[in-house]
Amino acid sequence: MANEKSDVSRLNVESDAHPSQPSSGLEALLRAASEGAGAGGEKTVRPVEKWNPPYCGDIGMKIRRDGTWTYQGSPIGRIALVKLFASILRKDDDGRTYLVTPAEKVDVEVEDAPFLAVEMAAVGEGRARTITLRTNVDDVVTIGPEHPLRFQPSEPDGGLKPYVLVRGRLEALCTRAVYAELVELAEVGESGGDEVGVWSGGKWWRMG
Repeated sequence: MANEKSDVSRLNVESDAHPSQPSSGLEALLRAASEGAGAGGEKTVRPVEKWNPPYCGDIGMKIRRDGTWTYQGSPIGRIALVKLFASILRKDDDGRTYLVTPAEKVDVEVEDAPFLAVEMAAVGEGRARTITLRTNVDDVVTIGPEHPLRFQPSEPDGGLKPYVLVRGRLEALCTRAVYAELVELAEVGESGGDEVGVWSGGKWWRMG
């Protein structure tokens, strides 16, 4: 991975209409990600939790709190590349996040959550309600036992930040717009009291 510096300009100025082929370490990661893509390049679930490759260091990948992916400080503008990288993302029990292939894993710095929940759809009422979220990389999950929702205090304003588990240990932070929609659905739980939350997937998710 000695030549990533020479690749960053090409990687970050390309558009989907004018793609080129980055070389060296990035090329290896992109090739590994692309090999698992479905027909037409659509994203597919990779068995990253089963892979145990050697750790190969930090190449300068970062996910900002606003969902922007950067490589050595420059934003990656091509959503197709972001989706490919997202498909091989994994968070380990050491609390660190990596891009993982069968041959290597490299660090990814994550400022907040790796994904954003950018769109929401709710069907039904009360205990029968289901809430489905779409992320900025087009993962679609329904809040429930397999994709739990949690609310974390936000500093320093004292508000709340909602997160939903997408896969493995990877979460999506709900955008302000999605949070506002969740607040509109908030109701007191069946046990009464002052606490409020939202129903989805047969469970009441407490806010706070």
